[in-house]
Amino acid sequence: MVAAPQAPDSIVEHLRSDADVVVPLANGEPVTLLDAIEANADRWSGVRVHQMHALHDRRYLHGDFGDSLKHVSYFLSGVTRPCFAAGTVDLVPNNFSEMHAILKERTVDPLVIAAASPPDRHGYFSLGVNADYVASFIGRARFFLEANRQMPRTFGRNQIHITQVVGWTQADYPLVEPAAPLVTDVDRRIAEYVAERVPNGATVQVGIGSTPNAILSRLRDHQHLGIHTELISDGVMDLVERGVVTGVAKQLNRTKTVGTFALGSRRLYEFLDENAAFELWPVKYVNDPRIIAQESNFVSINSTIAVDLLGQCASETVAGTYYSSSGGQADFARGAMYSAGGQGFVVLHSTTNRGTSKIVPQLAPGDVVTTLKNTVDKIVTEWGIAELRGRSIRERAKALIAVAHPDHRDHLCNEAKRLAYI
Repeated sequence: MVAAPQAPDSIVEHLRSDADVVVPLANGEPVTLLDAIEANADRWSGVRVHQMHALHDRRYLHGDFGDSLKHVSYFLSGVTRPCFAAGTVDLVPNNFSEMHAILKERTVDPLVIAAASPPDRHGYFSLGVNADYVASFIGRARFFLEANRQMPRTFGRNQIHITQVVGWTQADYPLVEPAAPLVTDVDRRIAEYVAERVPNGATVQVGIGSTPNAILSRLRDHQHLGIHTELISDGVMDLVERGVVTGVAKQLNRTKTVGTFALGSRRLYEFLDENAAFELWPVKYVNDPRIIAQESNFVSINSTIAVDLLGQCASETVAGTYYSSSGGQADFARGAMYSAGGQGFVVLHSTTNRGTSKIVPQLAPGDVVTTLKNTVDKIVTEWGIAELRGRSIRERAKALIAVAHPDHRDHLCNEAKRLAYI
């Protein structure tokens, strides 16, 4: 047991060449520990850092240390996207629910380094705004923690006792607060269509982006909603504060707002601190379609980048170039499909900022299908809702053309005829 905190550079004692280091996503990254690893990178060769959605730009992401220190990404961010394009970062395709299983198989004696809240009077750290894939390693891998004074203490399945860590250090810096995306009139129109389909008492999952934010705002007059989602955002907090989210109709974790990580404003982080209404659970539980399906009237809401006339959703590439990764979109779409009364919404603006249609006859060469045509339920644009589940190819194509921008409907109709869809 390491009762007393250590200097950040003591992390080097626990690393060797060809080591695997596992880091939580987003604000779960322990900044001072990765600083120390970079500062000592010349000690090793072949060290691999495994992480989703990095928020901090670092030299090693750009290949500054050669093969001594490499980054393996499982979801690209604004920081890692250009690095992947430059060939200095690897990307492993995955469903978020399967991250722990992939890491368990892919790594050897991994060292988990994570940001956490300071230990409480009982000797327990909390992984703060994270549980994600890292919480599943508690008791199954070595942990070295960074206890950040500004990390909120949260509840759920993300607690680790001081006897379970090989070391820990102290830090005091603010968490990253990403800028809230600008909500437009188009987002609000889409939100109207979705909100009117969400029944009171539903359990809801909402993804990230301007349209999902608008949908959360539009749910403010609903009653007794439950939340079972990967991301806890400011919009979720607002519904809890307003009394819209009570969770009393949930089948699992009744009365609790459940997620696997939180990302938003400082107000959100302060609201989560020691708030027993929220629980953060490992992603292998939160995103498991078999768990999701146990909730009645489960509503999944996610964004996409492009949809073809079969209903295939490309949510991680732009014109064939990788932008992010699959995340949990397919997990929740499948879970909602198996839920009694479940609904899966995939939302998008009908056009890009340049006016080109996001509903296309066929996906661009190199585009990656994130959510399969057989799983997709409802596609929503500012022009309405296209019901796809159980529909024929002819019915799908017509429904999607009807919610495309009017300027593009004739072209889509002609292409659908060429493809023998209609």
